[in-house]
Amino acid sequence: MATTPVPPPAGANFDGNPAALPPPPGTDMTGMCFRDQLWLNTYPLDRNLIFDYFALSPFYDWTCNNEQLRLRSIHPLDLSHLSKMTGTEYILSEVREPNLFVIRKQKRESPERVTPMLTYYILDGSIYQGPQLCNIFSARIGRALYYISKAFTTAASKLEKIGYVDTENESPNLVTKVGKETIDVKEVKRVDLILASLQRKLQPAPPPPPFPEGYIPPMSAEVEKVPETHQSGEAQATVDPIIDQGPAKRMKF
Repeated sequence: MATTPVPPPAGANFDGNPAALPPPPGTDMTGMCFRDQLWLNTYPLDRNLIFDYFALSPFYDWTCNNEQLRLRSIHPLDLSHLSKMTGTEYILSEVREPNLFVIRKQKRESPERVTPMLTYYILDGSIYQGPQLCNIFSARIGRALYYISKAFTTAASKLEKIGYVDTENESPNLVTKVGKETIDVKEVKRVDLILASLQRKLQPAPPPPPFPEGYIPPMSAEVEKVPETHQSGEAQATVDPIIDQGPAKRMKF
């Protein structure tokens, strides 16, 4: 088995005293990214060395069963040994060499019973922690609510514009609708009755004032017309030159 030099845990004492293990990693470390370019330039990324590279990151729990196998010079991902142990362990769940490696952290209670805890993925040499399912649901629901709220705001603004345009075009539409409406005979009769009743209640109009002295009224149109045979031979009736002078004449410039 090819292995790389493993750095001692933080706080290790080289005088022979027991080494103090670093605190276990936190649950939510999705905002972190680990990459060791010097290690990547020295060793290749494959299924045999990927766990040694993962052990350099802050995501690694030094109290896991894989670390105990490393201390016994056993490959840390050997399932034949991990299945016989209980506690926290890491397994390689998916491999697409050399670009993608998925490592799952789980708690083993028996050879057949395990409880998944967290997932990590190594993409092109960079190690990330996969988000938890509750965080994914929360982010998706928050994004959906944002777009729904934005859609309602846009629809409300468009409806306001449509209502404003309708109020502007309301008056000409009313005129055309009134012009196209049919006349109701009953309404006309009702209005005539109201006007007749008001006319009976009002006082009669006063008589017109008398004509001034010397005024000659014009000839009425009810006068019988003289036949054409008589009009040609007889002289026309005299017309007052002051009252009827014909059409007005305008000066030409």
